[in-house]
Amino acid sequence: MNNALEIRNLTKDYGDFLLDDVSFSLPPGTIMGLIGPNGAGKTTVIKLILNLLRRDGGEIKVFGLDNRSDEVEVKSRVGFVHDTPYFYERLRLTTIKDTVAPFYRDWDEPLFRKLLAEFDLPPRKSLVRLSRGMKMKFALALALSHRAELIILDEPTSGLDPVFRRELLGRLSALIQDEKTSVLFSTHITSDLERIADYITFLHKGRVVFSSPKDDILDRWAVVKAGRDLLTDDDRRFFRGFREREYGFEGLTSDAAAARRRFGDKAVIEKAALEDIMFYLTRGAKNV
Repeated sequence: MNNALEIRNLTKDYGDFLLDDVSFSLPPGTIMGLIGPNGAGKTTVIKLILNLLRRDGGEIKVFGLDNRSDEVEVKSRVGFVHDTPYFYERLRLTTIKDTVAPFYRDWDEPLFRKLLAEFDLPPRKSLVRLSRGMKMKFALALALSHRAELIILDEPTSGLDPVFRRELLGRLSALIQDEKTSVLFSTHITSDLERIADYITFLHKGRVVFSSPKDDILDRWAVVKAGRDLLTDDDRRFFRGFREREYGFEGLTSDAAAARRRFGDKAVIEKAALEDIMFYLTRGAKNV
């Protein structure tokens, strides 16, 4: 079976920013978190997948199809939710749906109405009268109602309340149970990904730092905390990123087992959260 998404050696040169040789793949029936600081290239990757930008090099396959030469087929099977839904806000929800639905051969009207009811969306209200969270629910309802096999979300939970975030995460987890639907989820809220993601791809300065199963990442990466007297020049080279304080240091390593051998009981060694990894690699004394 083809991967839901296969990206190989993808490049895009803006002059002042280079997306450089990006490669990763998303298996069917899984959720991948796409993380990285602002300006890392996450939105550029998504726009290239959707063929909203022209790539300078590399290859993008969606369901084994080229995203440019097979664009109509690919987009009929992809659902997209942006952090700011772009619809004409003076229209009623049903009018927006009537405009969008004919573009999808597998549009499921009963499913759309079911999702409106589940999300407590008033079909005859105009979009401008909805809250940010309700607008996001509507965008998600549209994305799900044509039975998309790949859902792409660009910062969908940013600025939303915890109740709706939890509801959205539950919905995404349920989606992949058929082992056919896949999700690419770009977000700054890494705790959301720790809850539901199967894979994590980390972008920094236009390059892939890693793209691995989430559980492998959380098992291998660790934060070491100890007094500054333990921080030798050799130790500095051991860490992927670190911070020094007046009385001690904190260092990030991608080899927790080696850290335990090196420091033993002289240091506190804790599992690194995704937020720790992103912080130390982008803001620590030593960057990738």
